[in-house]
Amino acid sequence: MKFEHTVELPAARDRVWAFVMDVPSVAKCVPGLEGLEDLGGDKYRATMKVRVGPIGLALKSDLSIVEKDEAAGRAVLAVDAADKRIGGAVKAQMTMELGGTSPASTTLKIVTDAQVLGRIGDFGQPIIRKKADQTVGEIVENMKKALSTNPVG
Repeated sequence: MKFEHTVELPAARDRVWAFVMDVPSVAKCVPGLEGLEDLGGDKYRATMKVRVGPIGLALKSDLSIVEKDEAAGRAVLAVDAADKRIGGAVKAQMTMELGGTSPASTTLKIVTDAQVLGRIGDFGQPIIRKKADQTVGEIVENMKKALSTNPVG
């Protein structure tokens, strides 16, 4: 499944870059994310609790920044998440690209290519897409609040 989201964030490009590359800061913007652990070398582990319809998932997740190019404003992240209790997993690659709109605004484009495996895939693409869009919307709103109130760097 492929997801694309483009949003405007209320900060200069260099500030947005610093923020999105600070995984603990972004993690605070992700609803249901718990226990972020820095494994070193741009690798992290956490659990994301999320409800899809009537089912509650606890996705034990490994995230790594596999590519980052500050000059180009581009980063690639790999996510490997599983809920062994229900027998499902999500493997995803997220590409983030920044565009400078103005000194006070930056465009963030996120393209996610995800494989939804096992019983999680049984929810079906429309339900998964709706939940992904809802979650990204919440993350973006939280990022906007964080960028407008907290200095980065």
